[in-house]
Amino acid sequence: MTATIPTLASQYDPSTTESKWQTAWEQNQVFKADPNHGGEPYCVVIPPPNVTGSLHMGHAFESSLIDTLVRYHRMLGRNTLWLPGTDHASIAVQTILDRQLKAEGKTRYDLGREQFLERAWQWKAESGGTIVNQLRRLGVSVDWSRERFTMDEGLSRAVLTAFVQLYEEGLIYRGQYLVNWCPATQSAVSDLEVEPQEVNGHLWHFRYPLSDGSGYVEVATTRPETMLGDTAVAVNPNDDRYKHLIGKTLTLPIMNREIPIIGDEYVDASFGTGCVKVTPAHDPNDFEMGKRHNLPFINIMNKDGSMNENTGPFQGQDRFVARKNVVARLEELEVLVKIEDYKHSVPYSDRGKVPVEPLLSTQWFIKIKPMSERALEFLDQKQEPVFVPDRWTKVYRDWLVSLRDWCISRQLWWGHQIPAWYAVSETNGEIMDNTPFVVAHSEAEAREKAIAKFGADVQLAQDPDVLDTWFSSGLWPFSTLGWPEQTADLQRYYPTTTLVTGFDIIFFWVARMTMMAGHFTGQMPFETVYIHGLVRDENNKKMSKSANNGIDPLLLINKYGTDALRYTLIREVVGAGQDIRLEYNRKTDESASVEASRNFTNKLWNASRFVMMNLEGQTPQQLGVPAENLELSDRWILSRFYQVVQQTRNDIDNFGLGEAAKGLYEFTWGDFCDWYIELVKPRLQGENATSRKAAQQTLAYVLEGILKLFHPFMPHITEEIWHTLTQAGEDQYLAVQAYPEVDTNQIDAELEHQFDLLIGTIRTIRNLRAEADVKPGAKVQTILQSESDRERQILDGGQAYIQNLAKVETLSIVEKLESAPEAIAGVVGTVQVLVLLAGVVDVAALKAKLEKDLKKVEAEIAALSGRLSNSKFVDKAPADVVQSARDALAEAEKQAEILKARLSQVS
Repeated sequence: MTATIPTLASQYDPSTTESKWQTAWEQNQVFKADPNHGGEPYCVVIPPPNVTGSLHMGHAFESSLIDTLVRYHRMLGRNTLWLPGTDHASIAVQTILDRQLKAEGKTRYDLGREQFLERAWQWKAESGGTIVNQLRRLGVSVDWSRERFTMDEGLSRAVLTAFVQLYEEGLIYRGQYLVNWCPATQSAVSDLEVEPQEVNGHLWHFRYPLSDGSGYVEVATTRPETMLGDTAVAVNPNDDRYKHLIGKTLTLPIMNREIPIIGDEYVDASFGTGCVKVTPAHDPNDFEMGKRHNLPFINIMNKDGSMNENTGPFQGQDRFVARKNVVARLEELEVLVKIEDYKHSVPYSDRGKVPVEPLLSTQWFIKIKPMSERALEFLDQKQEPVFVPDRWTKVYRDWLVSLRDWCISRQLWWGHQIPAWYAVSETNGEIMDNTPFVVAHSEAEAREKAIAKFGADVQLAQDPDVLDTWFSSGLWPFSTLGWPEQTADLQRYYPTTTLVTGFDIIFFWVARMTMMAGHFTGQMPFETVYIHGLVRDENNKKMSKSANNGIDPLLLINKYGTDALRYTLIREVVGAGQDIRLEYNRKTDESASVEASRNFTNKLWNASRFVMMNLEGQTPQQLGVPAENLELSDRWILSRFYQVVQQTRNDIDNFGLGEAAKGLYEFTWGDFCDWYIELVKPRLQGENATSRKAAQQTLAYVLEGILKLFHPFMPHITEEIWHTLTQAGEDQYLAVQAYPEVDTNQIDAELEHQFDLLIGTIRTIRNLRAEADVKPGAKVQTILQSESDRERQILDGGQAYIQNLAKVETLSIVEKLESAPEAIAGVVGTVQVLVLLAGVVDVAALKAKLEKDLKKVEAEIAALSGRLSNSKFVDKAPADVVQSARDALAEAEKQAEILKARLSQVS
């Protein structure tokens, strides 16, 4: 019994199709992983976007890359888990809430910590799901049942366990150190939360007099207010100009404090004056020098960026106000030498949007060296993890070698509160730098420890600070799978398989994950780290908030469809790790490159409609695998198909996703749609049932294979077409079908070579017809001349294809030409192709038309040449106008060359 003839709509509507399958996949838990199922595990954890975020093009690019890999490996039969989640983003959330409270005339201190956190969780419930819902629009094949949040109960338990264990092992300590301080948020910030910005500033030069009155030294700085905290001036001990001064003292202007001249090889004698002011409490390099030379550390700044009690008359002034006033005072004292304009890089707080200050502060730190050395052992001895591209291996290694202790405390309320309780009864009820403390898993455990240590009357207060968000995200690959519990997920899916991320967080996230994983699990958290590049704008510039040149992926999805955007982003990748450029017209919000992908989805849709209309209601399964009664074109397309299967699998296996996407495009549009479908049309409409069935089998088999090959790249349209083509039940999905495998027995390189000659011949005849203005419906007489027996044999075997597709009435295949017929000629390989003009073209009229066109082009050449030979035009006209004239001349000369060649053929 013949099945109902399946049909597709006459036009493809991406919005309807995409929402349909996104809903179906999620509601039916198609991507839910089961650790008890067989298959080699393939696990990816999503790089967790900030809960405050919204989808930008970088997210769309990264998620498209990951989803392509995940869908591919799922179709290979691997036990696949892509685990989603979001990061609590301490500073970002707190900034949003502080801004809301400010609009209400309040601060978080007015609410108190408990009410502030209630408000934070309420904000998270109402607004924190924006980016998750936007990721759903991309059709990502994640297991939503396992969605995690860095402050959910399980991950909070993992953070607590990790902190307590590291502390008990002596790897976490509390102490004074120089940190990046954001005066706007009044918190320490990580390196990743600091963005260097080029600014036009100044370099101030001033003199410090020697205390014995014998002279002075000259120093220079971009932050003159910090001189109030200077505790030395350093010179290179090998600098002959100054080494006799080492050990002497200077009188610090304004403060009238004696400070020593020290010798330190850090100082570059060739830079500036060779003398460097040393402010150990406010500069990281000075901090290290201060430790080496046992210098005093004088903090001159309050946490809000104002001057403190150590700055004398400048106390209470904002740092930038104090800068002006310090310079004015130095000028009054006649020690200011000069002020130079100076362009330099200033570190800004990404969240606070103000310059950060290196500030001496009591914070919690991790001793990073033991953990980084463990990660280095894995890299050097086991080559784990593998970086793609390999050039990032050295970058990763160099960073592990140069790491300093990690400041993990933040002066915020939203986040994981540090599990340390202070015995404030020992320090008059306040938490001070010297207040004793205990670290515990809970307040009850802390109280038990504190009573044993300080007695039953001890009063405790928990540390108000929270942990750096990178601490919790550093545990992400294993905490999301259930660690510290030995869950089935952890045992089955850990270590994860592939991490896909940008190069900009190798240092801040990738390395922290490898260090944490090496320490807590004894394994690297992933086998491979695939580093992708950036999405650049239409001018090849990096997209950024400050440049306001981002492109909204949702706008392009609404206009062209998710599959079109996904495919465009992946196709643009040329070589793993390379940046890609996205064409975009900001006036019209259109993208030519995404539109081209949308056109391809239409092409695939229409080709699929044609195939299904000619299968007489039969599915690929009912028709069976093409094997018998195959004709030349059937064997050719099957050979090409398996070549593409082999190449696609090889490309994806080696992270050549862009190459795989382009290869599939060329095969589908060119070989299948433009050639094979056209070649079999006469058989589908003919009387030969055997030939028709072979064509139907091949069409159905190759089309289903194309849908499977393309599914990881364009999941929605392929799922829709596959369901219609196969008439699959509602409980069946292309997403979990087997990926095509290579049948090397059907790859025939010689046959493909032969077909190249046939296709080249057809294409040449078509071009010659167009050049001779032969009417589209008219049939022509054609002669193919080749001295090669093999070529003539190939042409003879494909004679029917040539005649049908090139509209050739009479085809002669000859070894030699007996006479020179009136014809227009071309060449393909060593075959001469002649299209006879007699009877189909008015040669005299054609010649007249060509001569007229040539005359017009030659006049244009003369005019353009005249303009360009005029020095006044070339020298005075705008450069783009001159270049436009040159381009037009080159185009006109090319047209003249073509017209002359055509004239010579018909003359």
